[in-house]
Amino acid sequence: MADTSDTRTPAQIEADIKRRREVLAETLDEIGVRVHPKTIVGDARAKAVAHLDHTVGRAYVQVNRVVTEVRARFVDEDGSPRVERVLPVALVVVGVVGLLALGSRRRKG
Repeated sequence: MADTSDTRTPAQIEADIKRRREVLAETLDEIGVRVHPKTIVGDARAKAVAHLDHTVGRAYVQVNRVVTEVRARFVDEDGSPRVERVLPVALVVVGVVGLLALGSRRRKG
């Protein structure tokens, strides 16, 4: 059986009760802060911002990779344009712009 006799003095018991009340008060304060609506909203906002930052960062890395790959196709290592690849693309762009210009003239006229 367990020994149920208490050999503490009344002053020790009161001090123990006081310490436990302080700990309980701190715990209740922490709980109050955690369940406060502003805290909940702030935590949700922080999570959303972190998720958005992560998503934007991943998108930036992907776009940067694509731009680097496209640039490598049209520019040599020394930075000079690859005419054999740039010229056909430029001609296609000029042709599309020309067709769009002709189409808009016909609609206006």
